[in-house]
Amino acid sequence: MLEGLSRLPLYILFRSIGRPKQLPMSLTVSVTSACNSRCKTCRIYETRHDQMTVAQYGRLFRSLGRTPVWVTMSGGEPFLREELPEICASLYSHCRPAVINIPTNGILYQKIAPAVHTIATSCSGARVVVNLSLDAVGDMHDEIRGVPGNFEKALKTYHSLKEIQERGLSNLSLGIHTVISQFNVAAIPKIVPEILSLHPDSYVTEIAENRVELKTMDLEITPEPTAYRTAIDFITERTRTYAFRKLGRVIRSFRLEYYQHVKALLFGESARWPCYAGFASAQIMPDGQVWACCIRGHSLGHLAQTGYDFPQIWYSRQADEVRQAIKESRCQCPLANSSYTNMLLHPPTLLAIGARALVLR
Repeated sequence: MLEGLSRLPLYILFRSIGRPKQLPMSLTVSVTSACNSRCKTCRIYETRHDQMTVAQYGRLFRSLGRTPVWVTMSGGEPFLREELPEICASLYSHCRPAVINIPTNGILYQKIAPAVHTIATSCSGARVVVNLSLDAVGDMHDEIRGVPGNFEKALKTYHSLKEIQERGLSNLSLGIHTVISQFNVAAIPKIVPEILSLHPDSYVTEIAENRVELKTMDLEITPEPTAYRTAIDFITERTRTYAFRKLGRVIRSFRLEYYQHVKALLFGESARWPCYAGFASAQIMPDGQVWACCIRGHSLGHLAQTGYDFPQIWYSRQADEVRQAIKESRCQCPLANSSYTNMLLHPPTLLAIGARALVLR
């Protein structure tokens, strides 16, 4: 982790003057577009992608080397990939990331805990964070997610993961994640206390947004700004005061900064920091397309064309053109993964986060 943080000035130079070029420190690897949810806020299940093989992932990760610090193994529903433990083991063997984050809807309660046990064991030097998606409680969650019985199955997954965690998997962290949309924003003050009563190691929310990846560009899912402000102010106060087991003051401070960032964007305020998508962060789609980010969905190239050698794509003219377009547009979005990377690479924001962390309980 410290080695990754030491490279932060190099990413700032990369974006400012184009040199020295750096491979991304934050990666989202979508291992499948298949999903067994039918969420009101996502239509990725309508997408049909070819899927990279375990061997192809091995070539990809070997080409990246020890550069990635934070890797999200995403989907669709990532646990629908039977080879997910093998893919994670390959990632860890070649890249040694500090954090491997895996979001899940929790429906496959009989498969998820054994798979996570295998992943956490084979990736013993990484913090393996499993984030269970809970957008509400009971029938309301099932309605938003479009699957009867989803909430009950997700709870079975949660308790199974707690059980294996308590057996001695010290590198496993169990979090809960909520997408705030127009469908649950008014109920957040009732939803959050019930979720926190499960005593997760961490809790984070993200706002529903229009994304090319999720096929939601034509959906009205983002909550109205005033309603979001009420909800996020409630969550902010809980984040300041709740005694999370494994969520330190610095991480909580990052989350509080992110919540303020999203609120500011909804009310039309200017960008709080530059975007480093395509410079310090990237997304790899299930079929091998490399994107700078999942909001725009602009492709930097296809890994199959380079024998799954990532640097050839990352340092290509096409990638440079996409990076320049991102830089010139000064675009900002509420995407959580890229926002946390952007915060790390903005010294004034880092100072504010550090100052806030000193006064948190």
